[in-house]
Amino acid sequence: MLFTSYGFIFFLCVVIGLYYIIPKQFQWKLLLVSSFVFYYFSGWSNLIYISVTIVSTYFVGLKLDSLDRQQNLYLKENKEVLSREDKKAYKEKIKARRWRWLLLCLFFNLGILAVIKYTNFVIANINSIFTLFKLNELSFVNLLLPMGISFYTFQTMGYIIDVYRGKYGAEKNIGKLALFVSFFPQLIQGPISRYDDLSLSLYKEHNFDPKGFSFGFQRVLWGYFKKLVIADRIVIAVLEITKNPETYDGIFVLVGMVFYAIQLYADFTGGIDITIGIAQMLGIKVKENFNRPYFSKSIVEYWRRWHITMGTWFKDYIFYPLSVCKPMLNISKSSRKRFGEQIGKRVPVYLSTITVWFTTGIWHGSSWNFIVWGLLNGFVILVSQEFEPLYAKFHQKFNVRNTFGFRLFQVIRTFLLMSSLRILDCYRDVGISFRMFGSMFTKLNINELFTGSLLKLGLDISDYVVLLIGVIILISLSLVQRSGSVREKISGKPVIIRYTVFVLLFFSIIIFGAYGIGFDSNQFIYNQF
Repeated sequence: MLFTSYGFIFFLCVVIGLYYIIPKQFQWKLLLVSSFVFYYFSGWSNLIYISVTIVSTYFVGLKLDSLDRQQNLYLKENKEVLSREDKKAYKEKIKARRWRWLLLCLFFNLGILAVIKYTNFVIANINSIFTLFKLNELSFVNLLLPMGISFYTFQTMGYIIDVYRGKYGAEKNIGKLALFVSFFPQLIQGPISRYDDLSLSLYKEHNFDPKGFSFGFQRVLWGYFKKLVIADRIVIAVLEITKNPETYDGIFVLVGMVFYAIQLYADFTGGIDITIGIAQMLGIKVKENFNRPYFSKSIVEYWRRWHITMGTWFKDYIFYPLSVCKPMLNISKSSRKRFGEQIGKRVPVYLSTITVWFTTGIWHGSSWNFIVWGLLNGFVILVSQEFEPLYAKFHQKFNVRNTFGFRLFQVIRTFLLMSSLRILDCYRDVGISFRMFGSMFTKLNINELFTGSLLKLGLDISDYVVLLIGVIILISLSLVQRSGSVREKISGKPVIIRYTVFVLLFFSIIIFGAYGIGFDSNQFIYNQF
């Protein structure tokens, strides 16, 4: 049941209608039932996977809490008897048991994700080796990837790690934990919420708030505008270019690269807008996932603004723990002795960064193009960090840092750099991606754009006009948003202006949305993850 389907719109209207009619103490239970109904339509067998994750995490969470209480009670009852060494030994014993339970939960649930998502990728690579030695190839297995499994698995594992760390206690009500894991608006493509954040409003009783509902509805419409008017229109040209690399090289690779950047942003942020808007209509607050990333002046800044909840997940649960763990500190200590202080102190950062970006790449997809994409992102970030002293010297000599021209140059540079790396996503093949990237320099002929070739990409003049206007609106609103919420600003205008904006947005989607004859309302890109 896609966000862009009539079935989902009907489903959402029913859920929201019931939500504000039924007694408020049943609101979160309605959302739980609705979430499982929503997930059922993605395939009944998928309910097994998400249910197993919920149940296993629930019981491990209770076990971690139980061991923590056991420790506190034992130490309290034997306060006068135990020596300091005895207390320390007991704490270490309980810590080891809690650690084993955490590892069991992590390996079990991440193992489910790994088996489903990466088994055929591993088989394909083994078969490549077998082919070299003329051995019989292994057969692929038929495993369907459950919708949003990467998102809900990471969200749930973040929860259990936080319980282990003592950030909060385990949720005692399995229904409430199930709702946290399965909350239907964010199942398709996130955000990856944290329990202590989402639970603040997810289980509360909510009265109908006209302003909040209106703001949420406006955001939903804005998400549909991005998705249907921009993303699902421009994807036609992107697919034409990337599926025919022998025909469209040179300047068309640059066009496809820029078009894909627009498509990805409009598609992903459009879906997140719909998610956050639906939640707001229900009185529930979901974390923002984007902060105008295409205005970033460096790749590091870009990744702080793009898919924010994913970035913070990898930082909090992989980068920091890995960089300060005992084995990593030992490696750092050894490196300091052998290679000197400067190299030794970089080793934990380098190894942790590479690990995070390898994981980020393979999280996005079970193929080498995503792994190379992830590693290249990590490489560029590390190189840029090493060149920071040179940047500082440059800015000392040339005082251009705060000029508009230099800031614009930084924004364009970052946009083109990130778009270049995404070629690996566009072509889904490492060899073809690098060959197409090279053709932008060896076969670049700008004149090809003025021979009518752009009209052979599946879009006509009216499509390009709609896209141009849509992108201009997108950029303009992003610029306005830098000084505060656009919806708040509109709400302060006279009623006639507020409703005119609403009507224009609604009918823009109806009239210019890329659906109907000749079009396909594509799944959201991040649905595959």
